[in-house]
Amino acid sequence: METRTEGCARRGFFRRAGLFTLAGAALAAFGAKAYAHGGWRRGEPLSDAQIDRMLQHLYVEIDATEEQKQRLAPIVKEALKDLTPLREKMRAGRAQAIELLTQDRIDPAAIEALRAEKLRLADEASRRFTKALSDAAEVLTPEQRKTLAQRIERHRHRWG
Repeated sequence: METRTEGCARRGFFRRAGLFTLAGAALAAFGAKAYAHGGWRRGEPLSDAQIDRMLQHLYVEIDATEEQKQRLAPIVKEALKDLTPLREKMRAGRAQAIELLTQDRIDPAAIEALRAEKLRLADEASRRFTKALSDAAEVLTPEQRKTLAQRIERHRHRWG
């Protein structure tokens, strides 16, 4: 038989999981807009003007208040600033992998070191992305997160 405390803890877990899922959907939508507007797709960092344009679209979609706009912009911009160098390192790692695999003699230790570095970078990016998700989720209302999630679901076929 489940105790009252276990039931509350389980509901709290699912509430937090739902919150992170919706926040992840919000940032995924932002990332998809970034991809659609160029920038990262071509291997270039997004300019401040591109980021501002995407944020304006996001604000309209979620009917953001002025306070939310002031709070969301730094969250998104700082996350992109932190994630861009990690993206460049991952890209360099792909080139290094090709180089390692096309040498006359394969160096298993070098391949393993590259794998470990790629995992470290992925973990670092995941942590930073998760922090941005949490921070953005705190700014949005439950209704805004639902609106964003519905919009993402309607356009999901475009993003894969």
